[in-house]
Amino acid sequence: MTAAIVWQRRRAAVAGVWREFAANRGGLAGLAVLIVIVVLALLAPVITDSAGLDVTNAPGRPLQAPSGQFLLGTDIDGRSVLLLTLWGARVSLLVGFCATILSVLIGTLVGLAAGHFGGWVAAVLLRFTDFFLVLPSLVLAIALSTVLPQGIATIIIAVGVTSWPTTARLVRAQTLTIESRPYIERAKALGGGHAHIVGKHVLPGVLPLVLANTTLVVGMSIIAESTLSFLGLGDPSAVSWGSMLERALQSGAVTGGAWWYLLPPGLAIVVIVLCFTLVGRALETVLNPRLKGERA
Repeated sequence: MTAAIVWQRRRAAVAGVWREFAANRGGLAGLAVLIVIVVLALLAPVITDSAGLDVTNAPGRPLQAPSGQFLLGTDIDGRSVLLLTLWGARVSLLVGFCATILSVLIGTLVGLAAGHFGGWVAAVLLRFTDFFLVLPSLVLAIALSTVLPQGIATIIIAVGVTSWPTTARLVRAQTLTIESRPYIERAKALGGGHAHIVGKHVLPGVLPLVLANTTLVVGMSIIAESTLSFLGLGDPSAVSWGSMLERALQSGAVTGGAWWYLLPPGLAIVVIVLCFTLVGRALETVLNPRLKGERA
């Protein structure tokens, strides 16, 4: 019976969060566009022929303007830009999500440890965090991508291990706020250990803000991946939006007026980052108690 009551309360809480989120038109529109993009990326192998990605099977002429056959024109090798954009979404989203998971995991662990244990543990972890905050994350990601072998895994590691300090700071601040509440003192007085306090009390209170922050980190990770690929540090065998822009620049599409080679991947990056930002801001407004208080 108790478990059923808990489950009903959680369902009611989730429903309440969804109602507040749905009231934010910007966040709802961003979520709808994101769902469409993710579905198209997942269905790319089903609705398109991957053989068209091979330059030896290119069906069109180099830099052919948009037409009925090629809605977004062709690239320098005669491949469909629409096909490249769809398949590029798969790589960009994969790197964005995986790098974000790595970044949020590191940031959450560091923030929880610094906020919960305090003392010399917090001092060491905060100095470690400050080190990564002082260094430009893009420069550090470029250095890691240069040292490690080229590939998607390298981009994920380079972006993930350089973008966690913001999450760590956020989690630490929320952890300190939660640990100052009376029920934490009661849990300690009743003999609750570190694992119990963090797992049962602190982590559930931190996760909503982590979720809101995660959507913002995904957008930044996609920008970082596109930047590294544009600089030629991505996987040369994979098609991503950043590599499309890099190829367009190298092939002279800018000077040749082949706008259809530049516009689709550039707009795709802008749209998906904007959508993640809208969703993240909406979730932050719903889940952050301070912002809810200011809005009220």
